[in-house]
Amino acid sequence: MRYSCLCWVNDVSDHNKPIANSELVLREEFDDWAILFDPDSGEAFGLNPVAVFIWKLLDGTRSVAAITEELAKHCDDVPPEAMQHIGEFIGDLEKRGYVGYELRP
Repeated sequence: MRYSCLCWVNDVSDHNKPIANSELVLREEFDDWAILFDPDSGEAFGLNPVAVFIWKLLDGTRSVAAITEELAKHCDDVPPEAMQHIGEFIGDLEKRGYVGYELRP
C-alpha cells in the first residue's frame, strides 16, 4: 500500500480517508488507554479512550465526517466541534507519520 503526505488539518472533506500506519504497534492498557509505539524510531504516543476508538477506525474507508458519526453512535455528549477536533488529531498523527492516505489513480 502506498501513502501520500497530504495537508489535512484544514481539510475534513469526504474524499480524504485516513489509514493508520500498519508498522505501528497499538498496546492497549488498563481503562481503555493505549500507547502507539513506533518500533523503527522508538517513539511512543499515548492515546486516551476516545483516541483509541478513532485509531481503530483509521482503515481508509472512512472520512473524518464518517468517523465523527461513528463516534456519536457510541458516545454520549459528543460536542458540535468534534469533527474539527478529530481532524486536528488526525493531522497531528499525519505529521508524526502515523497516518497516511492511499494514492488513487
